[in-house]
Formats: sequence, structure tokens, C-alpha cells
Amino acid sequence: MDFLARATALVGGTMVLLRRMSAPTLQAIGAAPTIPEAKKQGLMTLKMPTAKGWSDGHVPTAAPGLRVNAFASDLLHPRWIEVLPNGDVLVAEALQEASKPKGLVDRAAQATMRRARALGVSANRITLWRDADGDGVAEERHVFLENQRQPFGMALVDGTFYVGNTDGIVAFDYTDGATRLEGPGRKLVDFKPGGHWTRSLIVSPDRTKIYAGVGSLTNIGDEGMKAEEGRACIWELDLATEKARIFASGLRNAVGTAWEPTTGALWTVVNERDGLGDETPPDYLTRVREGDFYGWPFCYWGQIVDDRVPQDAALVASAVTPDYALGGHTASLGLCWMPEGTLPGFGAGMVIGQHGSWNRSTLSGYRMIHVPFKDGMPSGAPRDILSGFLSEDERVSYGRPVGVQVGHDGKSLLMADDVGDVIWRVTGA
Repeated sequence: MDFLARATALVGGTMVLLRRMSAPTLQAIGAAPTIPEAKKQGLMTLKMPTAKGWSDGHVPTAAPGLRVNAFASDLLHPRWIEVLPNGDVLVAEALQEASKPKGLVDRAAQATMRRARALGVSANRITLWRDADGDGVAEERHVFLENQRQPFGMALVDGTFYVGNTDGIVAFDYTDGATRLEGPGRKLVDFKPGGHWTRSLIVSPDRTKIYAGVGSLTNIGDEGMKAEEGRACIWELDLATEKARIFASGLRNAVGTAWEPTTGALWTVVNERDGLGDETPPDYLTRVREGDFYGWPFCYWGQIVDDRVPQDAALVASAVTPDYALGGHTASLGLCWMPEGTLPGFGAGMVIGQHGSWNRSTLSGYRMIHVPFKDGMPSGAPRDILSGFLSEDERVSYGRPVGVQVGHDGKSLLMADDVGDVIWRVTGA
């Protein structure tokens, strides 16, 4: 780390210590969270553990009654998972790429992100993993698709494979059992790259549409709202007409999406804004309905105004309150519906991969959790499925959870770990 980065880290460390002394003791979690009053951070709190990875048989801590093993290893920043009908597991390997620093603080922030393995050269590929003997460990590895632009979301519909690259959705012809895709594909939708770069994809239950999460360019519309056009929203792509439109908006960074089977509702996890405190505002899990507006950047958790942003009173008045708070800055990214009977001791509900915070004096996230559901809504407190991704002193991260999916056998969970470069598999003990 150069002198600038060391100096900035020293100042930032002092600010973190002061903020930790006044940090809230309880996280803002649940349907009716207590959200502390906003406290603007002149110098943004920046705290990220050094990426270490796993060694010498060290693995994440599974909840009682569960066990964990490495399904696939030696990847390069695995982010998202798609399980094909034949049981093959696809993994998108991609990473945020550095842009030209805009100032001294930006340079220091980038140095910190590189140390945490959150910034660097992106593999820009999708690999296929096959567990032919069914022992829970993949023994075949194939390069399924390469030379993409930060691929993330994946979806297969009727012989067409869709990829959510950071600059748009691309379609490829697919044959059952294929281990590699060929050709450049067809670009169906254009997205603006930069900023929050992930583009998750999910197919509608009737297989006629695809929904894509597109995050904001900036924290709170810092470059004006024109730069945010088409962003901070979920898009809907009609597969028959190949026409796309914005389905819901005001979602700063909606990443994972999942269908709740009782009501048929689309749910997502959203990463909220930075710079207002450890628990302000909380990230959240919410239903997403056509035409709804969820507040960003003007307000949060309903109509709580962010006075750092030039206001739009009409939009604030229309803002929907999210359904379930997940705590401040947990970076909840992965999301999937887990049916009853998948894991012993855990009922039906949403599984969430929490990548972990950086804008907090005490770290949050860094775990895979389960939120129980009843009658189509969250019905209790979250429980850890996997933890142990951080050292006790919060200086080192062994891994960081991202994408989550139910395994092909219906009795396991798969989770991408983009610091450990592993796909973990969780089953009953």
C-alpha cells in the first residue's frame, strides 16, 4: 500500500473507531425495524477485511445438523450459479474492474478493494461443473462460455441460453448436455455498464419472460438522474417479442431474485445506500410488483427522505415500504427459494448469500442465512446456515458468500464464495 493509501486508511481507521463507540447494538432486521437517525459521514467509513481464502482443511461453519463440502474449487471469483435440468452446474466467474480514479480518496478506496479481492481482472467466463458419480463433488470441469463482459445472471428456456452481461442480455443456442457454447450470441437488450455491474436473470414461472436486476451507477444519483436512466430497477424481457421494459424502479441495487410459490410473487434482495450510518438504511428483502417505486435515491424504507438528494415530492409520496429488513450494509446478493424438506431443521423460506459490509464500523453479513416464510410472507428471524467467513478480529475474510441455489437433488444448497474461489455444498449431516 502506498503512502496515500496508508494515510487514508489511518484517518479512516480513526473515524471507524469513533463511529464504533456510538454504533447501534441491534441490527435493523424484520418487518418493522428500528432504523437509527441518519448521520452523514463526511469521510465515508471504509472497513474491509484482507482476503485470505481457505487452507489446511478449514471450511465454513455449518449450522447444527448440517455439513458442508467443496463441490467445486480453484475458480476465479465465482459469483453466480445456475443449475441445469440435467444436473450440470454453471458458474459465472467475473469481477468488478477498476476505472480511472477520480481523486485521492478514490485511489485509496481502490487499493482497499484490491486487498479485499473486490477489484481486479475479470475472468469473464462461465464454467460448467458435472458431478457424474453423484458423490457431491464435481469431477468434470468445462469452459462453457468465454470472452463475455462480466457475465452474471444465467437462464435456460426452450433451447436458448440467456446471459446477463453487464452491458446487456445475450442469447445463445443450447443443446441438451452441451459442455460448451459457440458463436457470439444475439444481443437482445442493452444495459449501461459501470457502477453496480451485476445483471441477475430469472425466468417467469410460465417461461415467457425474463426479469433482470440492474443496479444504479452511483450511490445516490451523484452524477445526476440522467446518468441513472434505465438503472436502479428490474427489467422485464418478453421472450416472444424480445421487447424489454422497466418492471419496477427505485431499487438501488436489486441483485438476487426468486419466486415465492404460494403467492407467485417475485422477491428480490436490495443493497441500500451508503454514508448514513452502520444501520441506516438497512438492506432488504421485498416483493416486487409491476410499476412499484421503492424510493431510491430520494428516500428509503418508505418515505424517510435522504436530504443529500434533490427531492421529488411526488415520487417520495409513491414510495413503497419494503417487506423485510436485513440489517445495514449486509450486501445481500444471492437469493433463492428453498422448499420444505431441503435441509433438516430448516423449513420453507428464502436463502440469502450476504457478501458482507464495507461501510460500517463493525462488519455485518459474511454469512448465508435462511428467512422462514408462512403464507407467502417472512415469518420469523433469520438463521445462519453457513457462517465463519470472517476472523474473530474482523481483519481477515476466508470467503464471501454470493449466489445461492438449491441443488439438483433437492436435498442440498450450493453457494458461490468469491474470495475462497469455491462452490460450497450444504446437506444434512
